Amino acid sequence: MLAIILAPFYLLINLYVVRWIIRWTGACHRHLRSRPFRVVFLSIYIFMCLTPLTSYLVSANPWHSYLKRLFNYWLGTFLYIVLIILIFDLGRFLLKHTNRIKNETLALRRTFVLSGGAAACLIIGLSAYGIIHEHRVYVNHYEAKIEKSGGRLDHLRIALTADLHLGYSIGTYHVESMVDKINAENVDLVCIAGDFFDNEYDAVQYPEKTISILKEIKSTYGVYACWGNHDFKEKLLAGFTVPVKNGQHTDTRMDDFLKRSGIQLLDDKSVLIDDSFYLAGRKDPQRSKKMKENRLSPEDLLKDLDHDKPILVIDHQPKQLQELADAGCDIDLSGHTHDGQMFPGNLTTKLMWENSCGELKKDDMYSYVTSGVGIWGPAMRVGTDAEVMIIDVYFSE
Repeated sequence: MLAIILAPFYLLINLYVVRWIIRWTGACHRHLRSRPFRVVFLSIYIFMCLTPLTSYLVSANPWHSYLKRLFNYWLGTFLYIVLIILIFDLGRFLLKHTNRIKNETLALRRTFVLSGGAAACLIIGLSAYGIIHEHRVYVNHYEAKIEKSGGRLDHLRIALTADLHLGYSIGTYHVESMVDKINAENVDLVCIAGDFFDNEYDAVQYPEKTISILKEIKSTYGVYACWGNHDFKEKLLAGFTVPVKNGQHTDTRMDDFLKRSGIQLLDDKSVLIDDSFYLAGRKDPQRSKKMKENRLSPEDLLKDLDHDKPILVIDHQPKQLQELADAGCDIDLSGHTHDGQMFPGNLTTKLMWENSCGELKKDDMYSYVTSGVGIWGPAMRVGTDAEVMIIDVYFSE
């Protein structure tokens, strides 16, 4: 199991961080070198760094929920602690060996205290900003022009969102904010591109209230969705998969949640809406593999449709863009990437995906990828926004 393989590296990184913090606090003031302070500090630090394990081992609520939330906050903060300390240590090393600053100056206690203070302020500032920022949902507008007749329509306004990840960090506040943003835009169609859940239905806070909020979404043609790669039952240890007994990944409560919320699931299916355009939804490749289901290719999914009409596809992961374009898709609607969620992840996702977020034209097809509403793992967003994407589609006469 990958979590066990990586555990020694996690331990070594924590030892490096603890040593750095003890050295810095000790240099700041003599009282911070005292045994009582170090005992308290180490107790708190060890408790937090063990939350990936304790949140997995403790299954009884409310302690399980508390530990999961703490783990999500800790994970984001820990990533910035490691990143910023490494950057500061690398900076000191380069300055020392390039003679940019005298070694005597670098060796001064005051220099270490000030540089450590700057690092601490940066860590606290980024983490606090990320925790606050992830609660705000933005609306971003796009336009698409399809050279096909829209039948009765010359214009279609779509709201695209994804990746709610309902669970320990995402609750009714985020859902209500999303619904308010959608309803303010007077849309014709709402598409939710998967990852409603976070591999655990029991993690959903106030499911009945969440359902009632989702039922308030207003649109001309309704709300449609596909599944994402987290929309099935699976135990996770520090974000890594733990095999489920008997390979059982089905949780019918997830299907029931969508039905009761007034959301129509398109699972490798398509519908003709208002005799004007098609909307198809794809199975997720990772979910299909776990559930031992077959997934249709873009060609097989779309081959029986009337290609003189506009064809829209909801596909959780923005993969197979060329195959979708070749199969006759006019607009592909996706999520999954979170736009990297946290700096520097928003830079690395651009290397991993042809369209990591926003709009991309692939031949005659438009690909739209939303950064989503929720978060996965660290309970923060830095360098990215939670969003509802509004797409105004114009058809030819």
